[in-house]
Amino acid sequence: MNDMSQPHGSWTPDGETPPKITETAVIDAISSVYDPEIPVNIFELGLIYTIDILDEGKVKVEMTLTAPACPSAQELPLQVREAVMGVAGVTDCEVETVWDPPWDQSRMSEEARLQLNMY
Repeated sequence: MNDMSQPHGSWTPDGETPPKITETAVIDAISSVYDPEIPVNIFELGLIYTIDILDEGKVKVEMTLTAPACPSAQELPLQVREAVMGVAGVTDCEVETVWDPPWDQSRMSEEARLQLNMY
């Protein structure tokens, strides 16, 4: 049975085309990354501000952290990059940590708020 959740390339007379990267696939990959202190994935926490799918399989992610002194400040961007690099068709991923606008609880999804009893 074919796994249709992972896009794949197709063959043309000029050769195989690379798989098409979808925002959904990138979000799914990022959603596998959790803040070690909070049992909610970083996408639901609202830490991802921008996902840009560029030419030639490149992806740029702008993210923030819950606080500048976050103990995971070094590891979370690396984990995001590693997760996105696992998406079919991605050839490179740049993750930039930004502080403007600052993160606050209003960026959390409703699901995250319910999980953390913050509704």
